[in-house]
Formats: sequence, C-alpha cells, structure tokens
Amino acid sequence: MARRGENIYKRKDGRWEGRYKNGFKPDGRARYSSVYGKSYSEVRYALLQKKQSANTSGIRCSCKFGEVVQMWLNSIINTVKESTYSNYTMKTAKHILPHLGNVCYEKLTADMLNAFVTDRLSAGLSAKYVSDISVLIKSVCKFAHTRYGYDNKAEFMVLPKTEKRSNKRLLTDSEQSSLNTWLTKNITPGNAGIALSAATGIRIGELCALKWSDFDLEKSILTVSKTMQRIKNHEGSGTKIVITSPKSHTSLREIPIPEFLKETLLKLKRGNDCFFLTGTRCFVEPRTMQYRFKSILKKLGLPQVNFHSLRHMFATRCVSLGVDVKTLSEILGHSSVKITLDRYVHSSFERKKVCMKLFSDGFDTV
Repeated sequence: MARRGENIYKRKDGRWEGRYKNGFKPDGRARYSSVYGKSYSEVRYALLQKKQSANTSGIRCSCKFGEVVQMWLNSIINTVKESTYSNYTMKTAKHILPHLGNVCYEKLTADMLNAFVTDRLSAGLSAKYVSDISVLIKSVCKFAHTRYGYDNKAEFMVLPKTEKRSNKRLLTDSEQSSLNTWLTKNITPGNAGIALSAATGIRIGELCALKWSDFDLEKSILTVSKTMQRIKNHEGSGTKIVITSPKSHTSLREIPIPEFLKETLLKLKRGNDCFFLTGTRCFVEPRTMQYRFKSILKKLGLPQVNFHSLRHMFATRCVSLGVDVKTLSEILGHSSVKITLDRYVHSSFERKKVCMKLFSDGFDTV
C-alpha cells in the first residue's frame, strides 16, 4: 500500500514503482508516467527529480481559457435545467469568451480576472450581473482544478460588492384599486390571469404555463408545477419557448384560491388540456403577457411598473394584513423567509407612520 500523500507502490515482482503527472492528453486528462527501483528510497528520490522536471504547471500551455469553458459546459449539460444551461452559454458567449477566451489558461492571473470585473462594471453592467458572470468563471476554474488538476486561477478573484436593492416602484393602494376594478369589469382569460397573479403572487412564467388541470375549483386549490420561459436555442439559432419545472423545488406548491376569484374562474372554466390564459391548447408567452399588462396600465393612466411588481405588491399587502412571513414565503415558493423579507416586502412611508403611531401610543411617559 502506498504511503499517504505518495504514489509509490511495491510491485509483485519485488520492484518499487512511483507514478507522477507528466503533462496532459489531447482531451485534457492528466498523463502519468512511472519510475522504478529496487528500494522505496531509490524510487522516492527518482520521483522527486521527475516531478521537478515534469510539466506540473497544472495546464497545457496551448490550452485557451475558452477551451476550458467549453469543457465545463460539456460536463454540466445533462445536470442542469435547459433554461439554466442556456443562461450559462449566453453569459459565456456574450461576456466571458470575447474578453478572456483566447488567453492561455496558464497565463491567466487574478489581476486579469479582477480587471475583467472592473471593465464589465465600467461598461454599465450592474454589480449583481457582473457577480453572476464572475461566479461562472469561478465555477469553470474550480472544475478545471478538481477534474484535471489545473491551477485554480480564480481562487483570488474578488466578486463585486452588490448593493441592497432599493424599493421597487409599486402601485399605491388607490392605483391597485383602479386596476382591480377594471380587471373585474372586463373579464377575459388574460385579465383574469393578471388578477390571479395580483391575488396569489405567482410568477409570470408560472401563470403562462398554467392549464385548467392545475385548478381544483371544488377544493379551491391552485397547483403550481411548471413555468414557461423563452430561452436561447443552444442547438441552433434564435430562441425557443420551453415549459419546464419551476425555479426550485420549493416553487412546486399548492396555493389556496381567493374566494373573490372563484366566480370569475368558474365562468372561464375550460377543458383540462387547455391553457388558462387562452382557454385553448395554444399558449401565451411571458413576453406577450408583459406587453398586455403595460397596455392596460397605459390605458388606465397608471405608472408603467413591470408584471413582476404584482408579486411584490402581493407580498407587501399580505404583511400589512398580518400574514406571517413563513406562510407568505411558502405561498410565494421561496426557499427561505430571508428572501421574502429582503426582496419582496416593501414598507411605504404611510406604513412607517402607522408603526410609529403604534409605538407612540404605547410609550409610557412620566
């Protein structure tokens, strides 16, 4: 048996053998060679000499960073969702490869990677987006290190500091009321979908993927088990629509249907195979639904908030009504209550005034 940390063995013929890394094969895998001797100490000395002279830099000199990126992408293609893989290929093709793809991996340094981060920030990309790109680079370098023994070039790469998101522009209570009134008076599958999102906080992709089979109107239960996205077609050109499992396992959830929507839903009910937003087997994609929502806001003279704001408004409203955060987090399909509180609960100045009045009313003075 080899000693811990050494690759030296005694063979059946009585000789000792030591193995060492001697470069890489064309496919990127490590190539090993051996030295032999009559004793352990002889082989150990010879092995030290070979290791010092062998190509142990951790990377083939001719290997470009772009090649390593492609090796990483090939290794994960069957382990991540298609939409996730598409997102990775888009970010690498658009941002990483044009700037770092032709750099020899062994010449890549932390200074170069940190300069890349600074350059992307200077180009106007948000700190959050640049951080996401940087995480991809770190994943590529970690893969290269663990799979092929390459040096981890991103070990000292510094991620940009992301600032806490400021409160999103949401509709006020009166603006929400105007929207809700109009949706109620103009019943269509699309308008019912907007009302459903405002009343349950479901994401736009989840809404577009809903079929009538996901509704149990008798028990008042909505099952969210799919989402719809337009992604880059990595097998060809252009983009395509995919219907897949939601963002995470916690996004698979059942939501009680609000009673005030029951009558509208019963009027619109169609066959189980029909999409909710159309009442047919044809779907409406998220981008189209976003355009329709913006058109309604413009017609009503309301601020041009995006569709996702409905989710934020739902969360904020629930908290103001006293819904506990754990229950709200599960309705929204979040993996933790921290996400719910940090990203989806917004406090208006009016709400702050109410809280301070409660404090003031309970404050004891002598």
